[in-house]
Amino acid sequence: MLVLNLACEAGHAFEGWFASATDFESQQERGLLSCPLCDNTAVRRMPSAPRLNLSEPRAAKAAKAAEAAEAAETAKARATDVAAKVPSGLTPSDGVPPIAIELQKQVLQAVRTLMAKTEDVGDRFASEARRIHYGEAEERGIRGRATPDEARELADEGIDIVALPVPGALKDPLQ
Repeated sequence: MLVLNLACEAGHAFEGWFASATDFESQQERGLLSCPLCDNTAVRRMPSAPRLNLSEPRAAKAAKAAEAAEAAETAKARATDVAAKVPSGLTPSDGVPPIAIELQKQVLQAVRTLMAKTEDVGDRFASEARRIHYGEAEERGIRGRATPDEARELADEGIDIVALPVPGALKDPLQ
């Protein structure tokens, strides 16, 4: 399995999982890849750091690579619906289980909804959360950034917060 960093023409960054580099190129040529945020099909490959595992013997590495290639080919052969693309460009023909595709859709939709229904207060998150908690500001949904120390202080004050790591591409879903 090959995990690539991708970006659309609008600059939204996301990951794509492919059986091989050839599989990525094939999907790109057929227009099957699209941005999960804006559905833009002008997707390009971004630089990524390779994962090196030098402690594994070469023979074991070669065997694993052969198994992975065979599994990818088997999964590809079993796939029947090449046109069933989802926002990230993943399809059942990539060997991705349909449940994983559906879960990815639901998570992306939940994050989009959360971002659409909350106000981004940026680095002022901790102070704005306190103002709301103590009745100094109107009650509303907010999101922003807090340091680990600020998050601990808010918890100590009885202010409930939820940490949600949001990839840079999802920070402004309306772009």
